[in-house]
Amino acid sequence: QMQLVESGGGLVQPGGSLRLSCAASGFTLDYYAYGWFRQAPGKEREGVSCISSSGLTTKYADSVKGRFTISRDNAKRTVYLHMNSLKPEDTAVYYCAAERTGYSSSVCPPLVPQEYDYWGQGTQVTVSS
Repeated sequence: QMQLVESGGGLVQPGGSLRLSCAASGFTLDYYAYGWFRQAPGKEREGVSCISSSGLTTKYADSVKGRFTISRDNAKRTVYLHMNSLKPEDTAVYYCAAERTGYSSSVCPPLVPQEYDYWGQGTQVTVSS
């Protein structure tokens, strides 16, 4: 059974950092691109970042460029989202998602929820003083 499990969320002060992890099981990471999405209360789910199955292509939403970095470690079956210079507006539930794009592909699917077939349960990130 294919499963994604996020961890690493929590409460952090503005300007602080967090690293989110997404542990994958039940499928071979090399064939999948991964995305991070977030959803704040009362708002639609929005795409944050994606990384291709090769790891060579990454994309970021304008709101997080220069502050967030996505990475993957296929040996550990884990995808990461490193978040720096956090702002109160980054507060949301963060979700990991996966989409099969082929072995070592450079394709990074568009950062819209309907482009991804597999989802984790989410982890809460709260940025507040």
